[in-house]
Formats: sequence, C-alpha cells, structure tokens
Amino acid sequence: MSSDHRFEVQAQSLGFPLSSPIKIGGNYTPALRDGDLIYVSGQIPRIADSIAVVGAAGAEASFEQACFAAQISTLRALALVKQICGSLEAVLLVPRMSVFIRSALTFTQHSEVADAASDLLSAVLGPCSAHSRTSVGVLQLPKGATVELDFIFKVSAQRNSL
Repeated sequence: MSSDHRFEVQAQSLGFPLSSPIKIGGNYTPALRDGDLIYVSGQIPRIADSIAVVGAAGAEASFEQACFAAQISTLRALALVKQICGSLEAVLLVPRMSVFIRSALTFTQHSEVADAASDLLSAVLGPCSAHSRTSVGVLQLPKGATVELDFIFKVSAQRNSL
C-alpha cells in the first residue's frame, strides 16, 4: 500500500475531507520548497472553515481532543507536501517536527500529544517518517487552537510546486 493510499485511509478515518483546500490566515505561503527540503508553516487543526479543537489542553480541551488536533494538523501538513510533490512517496524523511500545545498550568502530557502526530506520520510514511521533534506548552495559539505543528520534510529531487 502506498503512502498516498495510507494518507487517504487516515484522513477518512479522522473525518478530514481531502477535497477541502488548505486555508491559510495571512500573507505567507503554507509550504515552501527549497531544493530537497519542504518547510511547512504552522498548521492548526482547521477542517474547512472551522478550528476542530480550541482551548487549553487539560482545561477546555481533553487530552484526547489535543491528540486529535495534533493528527488533523499533521494531515494538513501532509496534504501540503502531497500538493507540492504530487505524491507522498517523494518523502524521504522528516528532519524536524515542532509541536506547540496550548496548555493548562497543570498539563504535562506534551510529549504524549506529540506522539499522536508521530504515530500518524509513521502510519502514513512508514520508515520514511523518521523525525526529530520538540513539544512545548504555550499560553495561546492562533484562533484559540489547542495545537499547532510545523515541519521540515526532506523529499526526492523531482520538482513540482504548490
């Protein structure tokens, strides 16, 4: 089974519509390719016009909701890479993933929320999902989102554009 097919299966299981455009909230590019690297701007758990999970993890948002937010944000990043490359088969590895979790003062499960994103990368990309990461708690994120992720993907040399 290809990475593209595994992506579609994961997106469908999480209710992420593949036909919806990836909306951005400002004057920037959601992903930028430089040679064999794709830098993906911060992705919040937006599905169509709605933010799927808002509020602080451990307060207004449960741990499970924060994990779901991390998965949706990861799907958005993968969708952008697929748009640029034409296929997720182009991904060679993920040198960097940063996970920002809007957290209640007592919330300490940052790495476990990041695990939800890591596990989704692994389910879609298999061995090419190898990555380094940082997960941190923050006071606030755009649009009140619970999670925001950014990525660097290393891809094969074939050039397409977003």
